[in-house]
Amino acid sequence: MAKASLTLWLVLAVLAVVVVFLLLNRPRKVIVDAPIPADFPKASFSHDSFEELLRLYVTPAGRVDYDRWHESGDSTAQLDSYLAAVARFSPDSSPERFADDNERLAYWMYGYNACVIKGVLDNWPLSSVTDVKAPIEAIKGMGFFYQLRFSFGGEYLSLLTVENEKIRARFRDPRIHFVLNCASESCPVARPELPSGDELQRLLDQATDEFVNDPDNVSVDHDRNTVYLSTIFKWYRKDFINDLHARGRPASRGLIDYVATVATGSLQSDLERANDYAIVFREYDWRLNESQ
Repeated sequence: MAKASLTLWLVLAVLAVVVVFLLLNRPRKVIVDAPIPADFPKASFSHDSFEELLRLYVTPAGRVDYDRWHESGDSTAQLDSYLAAVARFSPDSSPERFADDNERLAYWMYGYNACVIKGVLDNWPLSSVTDVKAPIEAIKGMGFFYQLRFSFGGEYLSLLTVENEKIRARFRDPRIHFVLNCASESCPVARPELPSGDELQRLLDQATDEFVNDPDNVSVDHDRNTVYLSTIFKWYRKDFINDLHARGRPASRGLIDYVATVATGSLQSDLERANDYAIVFREYDWRLNESQ
């Protein structure tokens, strides 16, 4: 009897901790009070207004001038206007506006990136997205990527949900990890061009090629028999390996085989020699990818 009573109290204590955790970390909706762009199309979806902003504030090196963007009332209002369109229409709420998977994927990726920038600007100044804390920060970045909720077609979603449920689960394309931008140094670079339709595939290929062939993300040390990889490959290992299987490519070396399918020049030669090499993942740099 005493043992059963103790078990009951333990269960109640755990439930109390869970309830307190959920209450303190309840979602924080990011409300966008703005009209959609005046020239927004009647029957499709346009990313033109967001692309215009990126061309103004993204440097040739793929960094973002958040400070100048934050200081411009017109530009912050223009971002809100684009996000008002994201909030009103989505492939789920308005499927007739999105002709194919390329259009649907473009919506989720560019909407995600716009919400990241909105989150940074709303909390400016900050040195990292991890500065946006949840009351109980169970994991790093929880305040920014889980607690903040943005509207997509009238549904308030965390960035984590958009990435995992709307993009990864639906499209099963690992190249998206080189376009999604989390406003951090170790993220893929920000890109000012936002192609959709068939042109989206070109962007995905280009982004993948540039990320993999950047020595900050993939490099080989033959003296140490080690391949150094971005932590992105660790977090999403399953996506990259599944892609190799789907394409009928060898996967005996795991992630090394994936990057080898993209590598060019000397990196390609280095990876050909990297049999039985260890993999070391580089520490992720969460500092803001700002231009200064």
